Formats: sequence, C-alpha cells, structure tokens
Amino acid sequence: MGKRNNQRKNVAMLDSSDDNSSVSSSSTIRSDLMSVSGSDDVQVDKDSLLEQALDALYEKRGSTREKALAAIIEAFNTNLQLQFVEKKFATLLHQCLNSIKKGSSKEIALACHAIGLLALTVGSGDNAREILEESAAPISQALKAQSDYLKTVSLLECLAVVTFVGATETEETERSMQIMWQLLHPKLGSNVVAVKTPAVVVTAVVSAWTFLLTTMNGCSLNSKDWQESISYLSTLLDKDDRSVRISAGEALALIFETGSVEKFAAENKTPPDGSVLEGNKSREGYTRILGLKSKILNQVRSLSVEAGGKGSTKKDLNSQRNLFKDVLEFLEDGYTPEISMKIGGDSLQTSTWSELIQLNFLKHFLGGGFVKHMQDNEFLHDVFGFTPKRKHILGVEHQMSSGEKQI
Repeated sequence: MGKRNNQRKNVAMLDSSDDNSSVSSSSTIRSDLMSVSGSDDVQVDKDSLLEQALDALYEKRGSTREKALAAIIEAFNTNLQLQFVEKKFATLLHQCLNSIKKGSSKEIALACHAIGLLALTVGSGDNAREILEESAAPISQALKAQSDYLKTVSLLECLAVVTFVGATETEETERSMQIMWQLLHPKLGSNVVAVKTPAVVVTAVVSAWTFLLTTMNGCSLNSKDWQESISYLSTLLDKDDRSVRISAGEALALIFETGSVEKFAAENKTPPDGSVLEGNKSREGYTRILGLKSKILNQVRSLSVEAGGKGSTKKDLNSQRNLFKDVLEFLEDGYTPEISMKIGGDSLQTSTWSELIQLNFLKHFLGGGFVKHMQDNEFLHDVFGFTPKRKHILGVEHQMSSGEKQI
C-alpha cells in the first residue's frame, strides 16, 4: 500500500483540547482526597493520599466512593503510579469491580475508567491478564442491564482497554468483541421486543470493536462473520448520526486494510471441490462480496463530499468529509493516512489505519493524562514504537536507581 506525502492536519481527528480536558492541579487532587478522608491533617504524600482514597472505597456512602474514584483517576492521569500499583494492585481492582456490581451509574463509569487506567499502568503481563479475567464477566453482566448511556459507554471502553492490554490469545479478544457486538445484535427470546440502540451506544460499540480488531489477524475470522460485519457497517454509513457514520467508516477502512475482503472474494471465486452446487454457492459469494465493496465505495464517495443535511455541527461535517476523503483515497489508490503529532518535544507518527485507530482511541480514553502516559508509559512506547528523547538520553548516559525513577 502507498503512503500519502501531503498530510492533512485534521486527518487524525485529534482534538488538542482533549490534552487538557481532565488535567487538574495537584492541589485539586489533594483537596479531593482530603475531603474523602475528612481530615485536615493529611500529609501531602502521593501514596498516602491514594491509600486514603482506596480506603474510602469501602465506605457505604456512594458519593464518598465516587469522590475517591475521581481522585484515584486524577492521580493515575497525573503520574504513573507504579509503586502504588505494585503494593495495592489487587485491592484496587476488586474494589472497583465491587463498584461496577453495586454502584450508581456515575460510580460504575468512574470505576470503569479506573480499571482501564490500572491496566494501562501495569502493562502487558500477569497482572493485566488477571484484570481481564476478573473484569470480563462483571462488565458483560452490567452491559446486559442497560440503564443509561454514560454507564454503557464506560463499560465498553473499559472492556476494550483491558482486553487490548491483557489478552494473550485470539479467543480472548474475540470473546470481548462478541460481548460488544451483542449490544447491536442481541439474542432475543420469544417474548422480548427489540429496542432501538441509541446512536451514542452504536458509536461506542463500533469504536471499541474496531479498536480490538486492530490486534486481530483478519484470517482468523471466517468468511460468513466478515460478510455479516461488513454488511452491517455498510448500513451504518446511511444513518443520520455523523458519529455513527464516522465510526463505521474507520472500521471499514481497517477491514479493507487487513486485505480480508480480497481474501474472501478470492476464496469464493474458486469452488472448493469442483462440485456444481458448491461452485454455484462460491460464485454467488464472490459476486456478493464484490457488489458489497462497490456499494461501500459509492457510499464513501458520497460522504466525502456531503453538503450537509444529515447530522449536526459544521465541525462534525468537516470531520466526516476529511475521514471519508482519506477512506476514498485508500480504497481507490491504496494511500494510507499519515499523521505526526508532538508529545512534549518528541514526534509520534502513524502510517496505517490500525495505528491511527489505536492512537485516537487511547487519546480519547486517557484525556488529560495522554501526554504524561505517552512520555512515561513503557507499554504505550511499545505499542506505538515511540521512545521519548529524554528517556533515550537518560537510558544511555545514566542508569537510574529505583528511587530516581519514582521521583
């Protein structure tokens, strides 16, 4: 595939305002934690403050637990809490899972975010695997009892992040993707009436599903699953909500980038055993896949020049046009979008749909903690092949002690 040289600044749909959206001063963190503990004599020590917030998660009052979770999230966004996690990993995980099981929608959303931050902090390994194994069932159960959009979106994002970090087998990732997909295609009993899924939930499902798809080998899914997914995503391109159309466009671009569509078209072109019946079925499948690709190309072309009428704001319209111009250019000419963004004084670059989708999702999830994590989080360095110059210089010139690293 080719790579385009003339980069568009907005191709990545990265909103610079996100960088500071959830950053608070250390005094804000202190005041939150002090209010949680109810003491004016709290020593301003990060571990001690975090431990007080952790203790507050045992309180019966829901508002107290919500304050504690918010303070924990703020602390994890502001610094990489490696020492605290080393000592309190299991306790924090299980208290957050208790909040998911019995808390209010707000508490569940906060607990989900805390678990996601915990997974990104510990990085790949046994702890991340434990987070996934312990979290999957409670999250799946909570998703079945949909009550409001904030909770559902938070649960989906949490499941995506813990799977992204902790899954070591294809089956684990597929299981999480299936949990997400069932929100759009639920298994209904004879007495159950299908309920229309809100656009915000559809967008969250498709975005989380696509994020996990970036870690999958397209060849591991069978032709029928791919056809169903592509057909459904194609229908989403005709929806009124722009965020739905954009998320579907990214998903389709990723699917085409894996080469899976061409692979299945080639498989269906030749009869497996030469039999007439199977040959007819194969030719029908081949024709259907080519027709679907042609339909998507026309949809993408229309959305790349849409004059308005569907959706809401001008910003959304511009984001949609820019995305679908990139998708169209990719489908027609094989050019993938390239972006370059500054992290401190360093440059982070992406050159594939897979990298771009991962970057957008994690930047959205981390919010104000994105820059700090990109600078200091070794797991994210590995994901994006990114090494800050400052870290590289320190690594070459001076081997830091554990005390220095903590500082």
